[in-house]
Amino acid sequence: MGLALDTLVDVLKTAGEPTRFRLLALLAEGDLTVTDLTDILGQSQPRISRHLKLLTEESLIDRYQEGAWAYFRLRQEGKAAALVRTLLAAASEEDPVLLRDSERLLAVKRVRAERAQAYFSRNASEWDELRRLHVSDAAVEAALLKLIGKTPIDALLDLGTGTGWILQLLSDFYRRAVGIDASRDMLAVARANLDKAGITKASVRHGDILNLPLEGQDFDLITIHQVLHFLDQPELAIAEAARVLRPGGRIIIVDLAPHKLDYLREDHAHIRLGFSHQVMAEWLDKVGLEVEEAIDLGSGKEGALTATVWLARDRRLLIASHAPAETQNAS
Repeated sequence: MGLALDTLVDVLKTAGEPTRFRLLALLAEGDLTVTDLTDILGQSQPRISRHLKLLTEESLIDRYQEGAWAYFRLRQEGKAAALVRTLLAAASEEDPVLLRDSERLLAVKRVRAERAQAYFSRNASEWDELRRLHVSDAAVEAALLKLIGKTPIDALLDLGTGTGWILQLLSDFYRRAVGIDASRDMLAVARANLDKAGITKASVRHGDILNLPLEGQDFDLITIHQVLHFLDQPELAIAEAARVLRPGGRIIIVDLAPHKLDYLREDHAHIRLGFSHQVMAEWLDKVGLEVEEAIDLGSGKEGALTATVWLARDRRLLIASHAPAETQNAS
């Protein structure tokens, strides 16, 4: 079904104002702040804020807070958002106003990328040392793609997204994606990487992995890549991930196998020295998830760590599919 007449007219009125249409075109290209938008459009902050408020009230854009900053982006779901995308697609690619906005947007993204690179450079030596201990990205990538298979992903959630590597790696598989991280510096890196890759169907936001700023049962695939060993109670993060997983959805965890490199506690803030298959299976089982496969990955280098990739599935659909016929008919 389409939109009701009153709603349709309201959406067209809201989106049809020139400044608001320009805002929608910019927010279709990724997450931006009020400051970004005032710089691009050359209008006052109160004026831009008022237009953003109207667009938010009409459910055309999403707003989320990240510390002192508020980020906005074009809404991914809903009939009104789909109509807006149709309107944006109808706009001429040669329109001088939209072309100028696009050029200024590129300048904003360049500044973003420079700041992200500066942060990355400051921490490069530490990351390079850790990378030498870890299994190669190529091995992890191969294992992830094998476990995910060819089933299309409607909504992906990447917890502890870091540089946004998972969001980039799986961009051909999902329709929309969200990355969560507790570090605003890493989110800046992730945004710059998504900008560089031209990925607009993924967004990143600040959040606590133990208290996600998300509604329940919204994602059919959740990834947790090299995050749990930094947590005092990893099982709580797994439970929170299970909370926002759709019935029958999947969780993929990539983390370290048990090891004895105790210096990682002091030097790199590792709290847990890896996880056994048994412990991980017990934690997943407690929150209604069943391990379908686990793959151990070792680099073969002396002193290097082994990583494990676990694939688990929510049991709710599995239970329903195996229920007696009379029970299913009764429901």
